[in-house]
Amino acid sequence: MHKIFSVLLLVSVIAALGMAQDSKSHIALTAPEVKWGPAPPSLPKGAEFALVSGNPAQAGPFVVRLKFPAGYKVAPHWHPGDEHVTVISGNIAFGMGEKFDEKSMKELSAGGYAMMPAEMRHFAKAKTATIVQVHGTGPFVLNYVNPADDPSKATATK
Repeated sequence: MHKIFSVLLLVSVIAALGMAQDSKSHIALTAPEVKWGPAPPSLPKGAEFALVSGNPAQAGPFVVRLKFPAGYKVAPHWHPGDEHVTVISGNIAFGMGEKFDEKSMKELSAGGYAMMPAEMRHFAKAKTATIVQVHGTGPFVLNYVNPADDPSKATATK
């Protein structure tokens, strides 16, 4: 039920941004044309979200961008499909495993790339203000290792 709620909220965010696009359409966006809004509730407050193409809540390819402030953390989590991340600007560190361990993280700067295979437990921390581009095949779901780390649960109970 919780996963369905998260997917429905993500669809609502995408609809609110007015950016859902047909995957067969040509897309060419300049940086100012990328429309930013609040990140889905499955991410901690403070991030911003932009849909570039596709719909991460539906089956098929998608591309999104996320803006994180310096110090922003995403607790250990996993996805049912592969997650591809390209750093557009700033510095972000990724670690693998079920426990957030800053010493084990690898830092990437602009131009860096990471791929986390389906179901791999991982976590992240923005070292500076950072923009990343995430692409994969939907539906894209964020499952926290520790359910208490899921910020959408706090939203759902309000």
